[in-house]
Amino acid sequence: MIEFRKASMDDFPEAMKFIRALWDYNTYEDEPTKKVYEKVINDPDSFAFFLLDDGEYTGFCHGDYFQTFWMCGLTCYVSSIITKKEKRHKGYGRMMMDRAAEMAREKGCKALILDSGLPRKDAHQFYENYGFEKSCYGFELALT
Repeated sequence: MIEFRKASMDDFPEAMKFIRALWDYNTYEDEPTKKVYEKVINDPDSFAFFLLDDGEYTGFCHGDYFQTFWMCGLTCYVSSIITKKEKRHKGYGRMMMDRAAEMAREKGCKALILDSGLPRKDAHQFYENYGFEKSCYGFELALT
């Protein structure tokens, strides 16, 4: 049975597995990541949920709602979406994206947006097959 479960602090160990798998080129310390996770799950302008299949954690999705001049309104940024590697190509990613889109519509968002690391070619194909269009380059500047 497929179930979407709102993320809670009790789920943090499972969330860490997904976070580490999504950005496997980064390193994460548990305590700082746990603090961010706690802020996310308590922020009314954010969401985080798991997809469970017969009680097994199969996927994780996190996003934020924010105002943009570009869309002239509320926009949903999907910052994390990942399915366990051995469970990919079975429709779980689509189910999570559908759920994120449904939540964004309920909130009044005009669009879903996301970015994806350049090496994640399979993810890019998934996003394009889902209906996303390439719209920009992403840049970052570390401030530490």
